Amino acid sequence: MVADLRSLMREIEGRQAKPRAAILDSRTLQSSPESGARAGYDGHKRRKDSKVHLAVDTLGQLLAVLVTPASEQDRAQVGALAEQIQAVTGESVEVAFVDQGYTGEGPAAEAQAHGIRLEVVRLPTARRGFVLLPRRWVVERSFAWMARFRRLTRDYKRLATTLAGLHFIAFAILMAHRFVTFMVQSA
Repeated sequence: MVADLRSLMREIEGRQAKPRAAILDSRTLQSSPESGARAGYDGHKRRKDSKVHLAVDTLGQLLAVLVTPASEQDRAQVGALAEQIQAVTGESVEVAFVDQGYTGEGPAAEAQAHGIRLEVVRLPTARRGFVLLPRRWVVERSFAWMARFRRLTRDYKRLATTLAGLHFIAFAILMAHRFVTFMVQSA
């Protein structure tokens, strides 16, 4: 359902049905007793959490999701995300925009094995205050959309697949709402 809605929304926006670019990022969800052994220690935040890795298209619509302990590095998940992306899009994605957490030869090689070129979007060296990074803001907007769903603000699930599935349900609801809104306005 998510793939069909994504294709419809892309065509409505005047884009090709299958995306050629993706944006990867992760966010940390505070764990609960139910998340159990999956919760890993996040040294930056100094607590046990789970991490959700997302891949979205250039419109911010979900392509792939992966749930890991927070102790796992972002760059270690590139291969699994790239595999999911290409399976969902039919090998159409050529480039993935990522932040500096995905730098290195390993992640680039894993992505290239699936036909995706990683393009790291870096912060400018001379900056003051907030800087809007090209392409990277799209995935952050997708994270903000998910904040509307209470069940996605914290890791309450025993299984990682349940948490990943709830992300797909949330995006199906968001895209269905946008599609219906478009149809009502165009009628």
